[in-house]
Amino acid sequence: MTIAHEEAVIDSAAVDAIFAQARTANAFTGEVTEEQARAIYELTKFGPTAFNSQPLRVTYVRSDEARATLVDALSAGNRAKTASAPLVAILSTDTAWHEQWDAFLPGYNAPKAMYDAAPDLAAVTGNNNAHLQAGYFILAVRSLGLAAGPMTGADFAKIDADFFPAGDQKSFMVVNIGQPAENAWGDPKPKFAYEDVVRTV
Repeated sequence: MTIAHEEAVIDSAAVDAIFAQARTANAFTGEVTEEQARAIYELTKFGPTAFNSQPLRVTYVRSDEARATLVDALSAGNRAKTASAPLVAILSTDTAWHEQWDAFLPGYNAPKAMYDAAPDLAAVTGNNNAHLQAGYFILAVRSLGLAAGPMTGADFAKIDADFFPAGDQKSFMVVNIGQPAENAWGDPKPKFAYEDVVRTV
């Protein structure tokens, strides 16, 4: 048992399922129900974001037509696993996230003027916080006993043109979701030690 297991307030099985034993899957089986798909988001939304902004948008791809369109935009090494995954999610940023200020932070909209006056800052803030939420999304998938296969090997400009032609969303990640199939993991990859990446000042 590691120090992470000893210090965690959740049980060791949960630590393993979400963190210690969880791996990026490359082959999938089974199914993902609508209830599970909803639960993934319902867990994701509770993670903190700047000003409670929640700029992440999730597009679940289920139809054969949409799946074929998405697969065509992926790098060659990612196509087969996405074609066979029970559920695929396109994660994107709402490019006008700050226009919904009264919905996500009612009663305190003073900072909105800062983003209205600085489109580049609004874009960076939205992008950073959507990526933060993507981490929560992956952990939410794992917490349901499913495997996640996040990928950035794709032509995201093509995905945006095909799925978000109005320009209201900017995609940045595709996540395959399902039960891990046989030989889903590949060889274990090393993780940096605490001493390699952490310092106290």
